[in-house]
Amino acid sequence: MDFRVGHFSRVPVPKAEDSLRAVVEKAPQAEAFAQHWLQKTQPIRSALYSARRRLATAGVVLLTVWLFLHVMFGANGMVVYRSKRAEYQKLESDIRKLQKENDDYAQQIKALQSDPKAIEKEAREQLHYTRPGEVVYVQPVPQKPATHAAQK
Repeated sequence: MDFRVGHFSRVPVPKAEDSLRAVVEKAPQAEAFAQHWLQKTQPIRSALYSARRRLATAGVVLLTVWLFLHVMFGANGMVVYRSKRAEYQKLESDIRKLQKENDDYAQQIKALQSDPKAIEKEAREQLHYTRPGEVVYVQPVPQKPATHAAQK
């Protein structure tokens, strides 16, 4: 590998005295421009200075209004917080209801596995089983009376 540096052309670098001399020569023009700018903006600056309290009060009021709106209606504001809280409470009540239902089913399963009376009760209700000599009466399902409302 060859790491030799090739020949560069020399760019003349100005001397520090030349740069300083150029700045000193343009200083009167810069001072004149600054003075002209100060005179031109004097009415605006004095108006702003005299209205500084009103401007500060208006700024604080705007900041307060923005903060209030952000806290109430922002992405994590009170409106969203309340809806999320209501949803959370509903889900908690659903969990409690389902847990109770689950516990009831667990008790029913345990009873069906070990209690002969529970087994007999389910067999009589679900499968319509009877003991010898018993008679089961089944009530017929009531039929709806036919209406002739569509014919009128």
